[in-house]
Order: sequence, then structure tokens, then C-alpha cells
Amino acid sequence: ASGKNVNLLVLDTEVYSNTGGQMSKATPRGSTAKFAAAGKPLPKKDLGLMIMSYGSVYVAQVAIGSSHNQTVKAFVEAEKYDGPSLILCYSHCIAHGINMAHGLEAEARAVKSGHWLLYRYNPDLIEQGKNPLQLDCKEPSISFQDYAYAENRFRTLVGSHPERAKGLLKLGQQDCDRRWNLYRQMAGMDYSGEKK
Repeated sequence: ASGKNVNLLVLDTEVYSNTGGQMSKATPRGSTAKFAAAGKPLPKKDLGLMIMSYGSVYVAQVAIGSSHNQTVKAFVEAEKYDGPSLILCYSHCIAHGINMAHGLEAEARAVKSGHWLLYRYNPDLIEQGKNPLQLDCKEPSISFQDYAYAENRFRTLVGSHPERAKGLLKLGQQDCDRRWNLYRQMAGMDYSGEKK
């Protein structure tokens, strides 16, 4: 948020991948990882929302496995934006416990469940009287369980702590529902009075 014209790309694997797959603030609730064998009890940090609060940073969240076009559009807009930009890219990882040959399908499921939303936040639109937040995904069409239990990082907990897994799954669904509702409301706000 320094105002400098820099472009940042975060490849979000939702764990500390470089050091062995430990839990991080990006790890979603209910996921197992090193230092979270009983499932992470807290929700994932929403870095995009935090950065959008500055109001002067271009922010996009993408998943190439869900939408190639949206991903390319975000990169083009971020490069064009005269100021800092941040692109958060969902990155499937071996720590998720998936068949890596089907990683793009896992990314698509993350978006369809509402676990990972696709959006672009462009502060330049405010001066045009337009909402800076463009939601680029549809309302969730599958449950969080359909997404999560296709990955060992969530499914493992069912065998070791079934009651805890059930409770965390319910909270994970609430996280998805709340995220969708918040972003939908933000994307529906009227900025017409702010046109310059």
C-alpha cells in the first residue's frame, strides 16, 4: 500500500509449502497439516479482503483451473494499474493429498464450493462511479464437503477424529456461505455518487 507501482503474485497453497507443509494463517479451517493434525480450528485469513481495505491497491483472486480467461484478465489489469497490485492465485499442492494430475479439477471444485472466490478489485473504477469489486464466479453450486472430502487434508480427520471432523466441516460450510454473502454484498454496492 506504499503507492509504488509494483506487482505481486501470491501462489497460495494454503500451507507453508517450502518448509514441508506446515499449517499457516492461509490454511483453511478443518484442514490437517503439520502442527494441525487434529484439523485447523480457525478460518483462513482473507488476505485479499485485508488489502482491499486500503482502497488504493489492485487486488485479484484467480484459479486457472476454474477460469483461464479471468486469470489472464486479472494479470492484464494488474499490469496496467498505476500503483501496487496483488494477485492471489489458488495453487494446488501435493500437501492437499490429491492426484496432482487432476489439480486443475481440484481448483475448479474450490471455486464451485465457495471456498475460493474469483474476483477483481480495481480502484480506478471508483473514479468512474463504478463498483471496484467485480465478482467473476457464480454462487456456490456444490457443498464445502464435496470439495473438501475430495482431498486427504480434510478427509484424514474423518478417520482420526470423526466428531471433530463433522463440527469443523459444518464451520467450513459456514465460512464459505459467509464469504459468498459478504463479497456479493460488496460487489452490489452503489458507487455512482463517487464519480469524478
